[in-house]
Amino acid sequence: MARKRSVPRFTVPSLTPEIGAQVAGILQLRLHALNDLALTLKHVHWNVVGPHFIGVHEMIDPQVDVVRAYVDEIAERIATLGTSVQGTPGALVAARTWDDYSIGRADTIAHLGALDVVYQGVITDHRKAADDTEELDPVTNDMLIGHLHQLELFHWFIRAHLENSAGALATEDDDTEKGAAKSGTEFDEEGAGVGDSGAAADAAIGRRSSAEAPGKK
Repeated sequence: MARKRSVPRFTVPSLTPEIGAQVAGILQLRLHALNDLALTLKHVHWNVVGPHFIGVHEMIDPQVDVVRAYVDEIAERIATLGTSVQGTPGALVAARTWDDYSIGRADTIAHLGALDVVYQGVITDHRKAADDTEELDPVTNDMLIGHLHQLELFHWFIRAHLENSAGALATEDDDTEKGAAKSGTEFDEEGAGVGDSGAAADAAIGRRSSAEAPGKK
């Protein structure tokens, strides 16, 4: 259970300590989410296989670098607001409302399908945080909006692999990582003319270690 954030002795000029604590609490959850996203992206970078390997493998690392920079920016904003940053793995696990990423070693398109769901969750919550800080602290709001520009661009990079020429998205009906991974694999194999794509997708998403917890973002 996440600890209640204490009111700082001071905060930035023009904000009250109470408002500073409220904004810092919003940011702390975004810090946890982006720390988790950076780890998830590196996990994907290490575990993609298949004919699209090198393109996806190399596409992911720049996203990791940007997300890690956003984590640092958020942490420094929390400190600027006068409160303590919670950056430990234990704090992240205690506060998060999502499960671990659920896909292990799998084809690139399966991971991209799952990442579509991951990015949907991250961006939806980041937009809410931006809305929640619009009146409280315009500086924090501006920072979060800046993050959204790049996060939504990265999401487009992911979705472009899952879209056909008519504009249909393979994962549009999926809200779980495993379901989206299967849809992505079926879409890829249908495009390549490979039969029994459902069985192949099941095999792809089944290749995961027993240590990984199932669930969705």
